[in-house]
Amino acid sequence: MAREHKEFKESLDVEMEETIGEQPKKDIKEARQMEKLTLYDLPGVGAATAEKLEAAGFKDLLSVAVATMGELIEAAGVSEAVARKMINAARDLQKMGFETGLEVLERRATVFRISTGSKNFDSMMEGGFETGAITECFGEYGCGKTQIAHALAVNIMKDDPENHVLFIDTENTFRPERILQLAKGIGIDGQEALSRIMIARAYNSDHQMLLAEKADTVITEQGKKVKLVIVDSLTSHFRAEFIGRGTLAERQQKLNRHMHTLAKLASSHNLCVYLTNQVMAKPDQFFGDPTQAIGGHVVAHASTFRIYLRKGKKGTRVAKLVDAPNLADAECCFEVTEGGLKDVN
Repeated sequence: MAREHKEFKESLDVEMEETIGEQPKKDIKEARQMEKLTLYDLPGVGAATAEKLEAAGFKDLLSVAVATMGELIEAAGVSEAVARKMINAARDLQKMGFETGLEVLERRATVFRISTGSKNFDSMMEGGFETGAITECFGEYGCGKTQIAHALAVNIMKDDPENHVLFIDTENTFRPERILQLAKGIGIDGQEALSRIMIARAYNSDHQMLLAEKADTVITEQGKKVKLVIVDSLTSHFRAEFIGRGTLAERQQKLNRHMHTLAKLASSHNLCVYLTNQVMAKPDQFFGDPTQAIGGHVVAHASTFRIYLRKGKKGTRVAKLVDAPNLADAECCFEVTEGGLKDVN
């Protein structure tokens, strides 16, 4: 009797696997086939063209699928017709069409959040700063923007010691001594934390944009598990180099291209991009807070989450969430201590 029951159970398992498991098997097979596809599978791409594309940073089908025709023409020296065929073929192979909300929900299961160290701050952000997105913090000097950058760089290693951080420093604000303090505050090895933070000093806007583009190479070629990219600050060089209304259009175009590079980085590698931004005072505003972020609508639209920081009473800081796709406007208070960001008692 026991043997008959066992045989019946085995036959039932096989039947269920053939029916219920048919779609997952198909998805796995398709995923494996996708992994084998290379640039050589695109029309008009031979050895010479593939070499030029790889040298320009187009190392897989996804990078070609999201590129513009102008970028491919410049990189590979192909005609407009060939570039269009390459992009269309890459998009077809990557299945970059419509998908259901359930598929998006399933993909967002891979998103995780980086803690700031302050429970109130994390609660306002529903768990912390989200990967796959750009979070911008703007405010006047001394409001805590750089302190948050250092805190995030350390806290991400508490979640996973293998995580790495890329820090693009435009204002000479990175301090290894502060990393050691924060690491001690959360109980991890400071020297190990510093070894996993890769810092690059940007000396002008072009250098800053180049570093953002090179971040993809660090992740793909060097195999670093980068889950946080920090740019402190975003607009410092742009503000210094483009002076007057006559250069405003060029500045905004460059900023827009820079923001799209960072957005692509966040999406393709499921990492968090944290930006600090400077502010200016609007002299024509007589009521309310005259503080306004630099970069205008270009930076505002490209950022997924926007947080306005200001100084509070008795050395505290106030963080106000002013823009988010899924969160209500809110604000919280925190203080910066030697061990990190803490809630105000």
